[in-house]
Parts: sequence; structure tokens; C-alpha cells
Amino acid sequence: MKLVYQGKTKDVYELPTGNFLLKFKDDVTGEDGKFDPGANTVGLTIEGAGQAGLRLTKFFFELLNDKDVPTHYVNANIEESTMEVKPATVFGSGLEVICRYRAVGSFLRRYGKYVENGQPLDAFVEVTLKDDDRQDPPISEDALDMLGILTKEEYKSLKELTQQIGSIVKEALADKCIELYDIKFEFGRIGEQIALIDEISGGNMRAYKGDRYIEPLELERLVLEDISK
Repeated sequence: MKLVYQGKTKDVYELPTGNFLLKFKDDVTGEDGKFDPGANTVGLTIEGAGQAGLRLTKFFFELLNDKDVPTHYVNANIEESTMEVKPATVFGSGLEVICRYRAVGSFLRRYGKYVENGQPLDAFVEVTLKDDDRQDPPISEDALDMLGILTKEEYKSLKELTQQIGSIVKEALADKCIELYDIKFEFGRIGEQIALIDEISGGNMRAYKGDRYIEPLELERLVLEDISK
């Protein structure tokens, strides 16, 4: 295997088959020792976070594949904390797409003059550029098109996929009496098709039971507690 990228929460290796292998780490994003799925720095290391994130990712990607939602997922090895994926190209230098159901996090910090903490949102889709130096700035549909990152037709597909996948995850959590506040996705092109890439784990979302935030490891346990591993 050839190491091609070292990321904050996972490393990427190229396989002889042309596929790639993602190696999940125990590092999670955050600031000042506190977890924050929207942060662009590693905030802390949680023992077991890598495998927990992979278990949840495996569960959700297999659920999406069963529903014919396009993804890059091939298979996963929980013991080795690895996931095999199809090669995909990212948009520009990478986009992050957030689906928001409650006003929290960076949305609340930016728009707190107009919304209250935890105010319901109607599956609001927000796109940000992956750019650590500029704090992952939000970008509009028009700007994505004008800068040649994403066409307006592709943006429409991206938004629809985001809301579709967000709804599937939200419903799965609701079955466990857990409410999804927001979730962050990444997409790429596999050939000409837009597909979900990266992961779907507790490290990419905010989820609550009542008014209590669910930590990533606990979220994995609650969602998968009745499923044979």
C-alpha cells in the first residue's frame, strides 16, 4: 500500500487494485480539548473513536447502498480500523456540506442576531470550502458556479443528495429516540456521478437525547446496540 494522504482523523492509502484504503484514527476535531464536528483542527484523542466511527460509517454506508444512494463505499474491516473505497475526485480542493436541523454551532455564531439557540431549521444546506487557512468559508451556489468548482446543475444534485442522506440518518437516529441537530458530509465524482465520500460517524454530527448532547462513542453504542457486529 502507498500512503497518499495524512488527514486529521484518517490516513489514505492507495491499493494495487486502484481503490483506496482509509485508516481511521482516534483523533477527533475540536478546540481547547472539546469535540466540535465543525472545527478544522484536531481537538483531542479519544481511545476507540476510530473503530466507533468506522462501525457507524459501515452501518450508514451499507444502509445507503441498500437504498441505491451513490457512495464510494466498498467494504470495512473493523478490527483493523480500515475501509476500502472507490476512487473519487473532489470538487476544487474539497467541499464540506452541512445539513442543519437546529440552529447550533457556527450557524448560531454567525446568525445569532436572527435565530435562537436550538431553533428548528428545515434541512438547511450549507456548503463550505475546505480551507484551513481561511477557516472553511461558506460559499454560495453562484460563487461555486462562477469559480468553476461546481455547476448549478451539480449544486442542485448535491443539495438533493444532502437532504436525502440527512433524512435517512435522521430517521435512523429517531428510531433510537435521538435527535439529529446537524450533520456534515463530503461528496466527490465517481466518473460523472456525484457520490457521498469520506465517512458518516459521530464525529461528523451533533445528536441529542432531549437536551443532552451524545458523545461520538456513546452515539455509536446507542445506534448499534441491537445490531450484531
